[in-house]
Amino acid sequence: MTTRSLHPVAETSGAAAPTVRAAPSLWQSLWTRQFWQENPELLLALVTLVALVVGWLGGDVTGWLPGWLVALCAGVAFLAGGITGTREALAELRHGRLDIDFLMVTAALGAAAIGEWEEGALLLFLFTLSGALEEFAMGRTRQAIEALMDLRPDTARVRRDGQVVEIPVDQVPVGAVVLVRPGERFPVDGVVVKGTTTVDQSPITGESVPVYKEPGDEVFAATINGSGALEIRVTRPAGESTLAKIIQLVQQAQEHAAPTQQFIDRFSQPYTLAVIGATLLAIAVPQVLGLEPFSETIYRAMTLLVVASPCALIISTPASILSAIAAAARGGVLFKGGAYLEAAAVLDIMAFDKTGTLTYGKPVLTDVRPLNRYTEEEVIRLAAGAESLSEHPIGQAVVDAARQRGISFQEPTEFRAIAGHGVQAIYHRGDHREIIYIGNERLFMSEQMDLSPAIRMIGQALQKQGKTAMLVVRRSTVADTLGEDRDWEVVGYLAVADTLRQGAPQAVRRLRELGVRRVVMITGDNRNVAENIARQVGIPSEDVYAELLPEQKVEVVCRLVEEGQVGMVGDGVNDAPALATAHVGIAMGAAGTDVALETADVVLMADDLGKLPFAIELSRRAQAIVRQNIAFSVGVIAVLIFLTIGVPLLLPGFRMPLPLGVVGHEGSTLIVVTNGLRMLALRPRPLEV
Repeated sequence: MTTRSLHPVAETSGAAAPTVRAAPSLWQSLWTRQFWQENPELLLALVTLVALVVGWLGGDVTGWLPGWLVALCAGVAFLAGGITGTREALAELRHGRLDIDFLMVTAALGAAAIGEWEEGALLLFLFTLSGALEEFAMGRTRQAIEALMDLRPDTARVRRDGQVVEIPVDQVPVGAVVLVRPGERFPVDGVVVKGTTTVDQSPITGESVPVYKEPGDEVFAATINGSGALEIRVTRPAGESTLAKIIQLVQQAQEHAAPTQQFIDRFSQPYTLAVIGATLLAIAVPQVLGLEPFSETIYRAMTLLVVASPCALIISTPASILSAIAAAARGGVLFKGGAYLEAAAVLDIMAFDKTGTLTYGKPVLTDVRPLNRYTEEEVIRLAAGAESLSEHPIGQAVVDAARQRGISFQEPTEFRAIAGHGVQAIYHRGDHREIIYIGNERLFMSEQMDLSPAIRMIGQALQKQGKTAMLVVRRSTVADTLGEDRDWEVVGYLAVADTLRQGAPQAVRRLRELGVRRVVMITGDNRNVAENIARQVGIPSEDVYAELLPEQKVEVVCRLVEEGQVGMVGDGVNDAPALATAHVGIAMGAAGTDVALETADVVLMADDLGKLPFAIELSRRAQAIVRQNIAFSVGVIAVLIFLTIGVPLLLPGFRMPLPLGVVGHEGSTLIVVTNGLRMLALRPRPLEV
């Protein structure tokens, strides 16, 4: 690790952000030494091509070059074109395995042995070029994610001993205060301690709209600060940031092959042995029967080695899977591996947790029903004052509503929470004591207050709508004791509820359009609340499972698993057992949440249900492309083998040209890779309202 000296930096929040240089184009990169150092196989392919062209033109075509120089060109072409394949083939042979590299090198040497060195060199050139382009293409897939790390600044401005010093990001300790100017990228994960701004979080969550940040909000490394200057307190070392974890997960996903890829990998070894066996038979049978000259037999056998090699088949799956994983990560969706990408493609049942998934998971004030002479504003003012010292989410919802509406309120002199019932707030006003009660009907039964049937009906109606109803009551007493003189006055009803997440109905509708035949809700909340949310989102009441304990959620998922392929969407923490039971566990809104990143198979980084249909659509597109690639590659192999072996049996004297076999073989490989890379272009699209 390089240590840089500390030096003070002028603390000017309005300073211009550092200029970000545009990445050089591919054409510009071709003229740099670094490009060729990073792509040695392309250099070897170029050397092979030059030696092949010079030797062929100077020998067979014009005869200008002496024989020894033509032989030298042939040697250079075979050495440059075959060094990588030979090294790989020998490495596999040490483990007792034969692979495609062995087939290609053997075919090239066989062509040279029968005097067709130009065709052998052409094979090595195209094989080396194909491998180089495959590696380059797959590198583009990896770079699509790894490039995010380059977006993180190398240094951070840290407040230390009254000064602001610039130090390497890797040396910024947890708890340090980092300054971020307008327009700059955040160097570390942290929590805002000073300032407000909007942040472009698309590199982490895939959100297209900047997110407002204020003190207490979390920010992530590599995201882009808007127009405000901020001070953030570091919550994670640079190496453990959310960005670093995303890159690590994507790299691990590349190591966990999809079932289709695992099958092809297992299939490739016996297939290679079968090709070698068929080639030996293609040599032995014509010679034993004396059907043709040995040179013709060897030529056909070498052609068979080339055209039967399953290069395109083997690369067909990883090219598509890795591109899909990269495209998903750029769109704010993390697949833990190709296995989960394939599993998501066949999901036909989707189970949702309610709180925090279909809803925001935070109660808000939904109804104000003033009674007697009171207005809505007066009901909220009295209730917000009484709840201002409460830490309960319902109380905070009332206080937040008052602040949003600009209603001022007064904190009580005394405050008492009455567990399971409500709150009591006391105000001392000279010789009078005013008491505000807020709570459910049980609170006022304990206070020996009779509520009329008409008042009770209002509360019951709100509760049937799936809301939590609270009655606000005011009582004034004389002197410092409650005494017997009580002046009860009903102020009104308030109702709070967890509101439906924006885009939830559209997401459910889109899932059904994608072929998900059943959408269910699994929640521990009461049935009235659950069915109210289900109606809004478009889930039938018979598919609502409410009032469940965590173990009961698992039982429901187990029953669903018997009916089809189940995806479970939850927060990745409370729903961990259910997520693990489903075929695919999907954690939502997991940016910065370590537990969610670890427990789920698929992670939606943002609190955006629109990412879920995107993930399903992407997985199904990937599966379709994998099938296309497999069908195409198998078809090309079958056609080339028929042209090599079948047609000569029907048309004696026909010989499949080796160069045509080479072009067909390597061309199919490049087509398969290119088809798979189309997945990189996929982006999330807004859900139609």
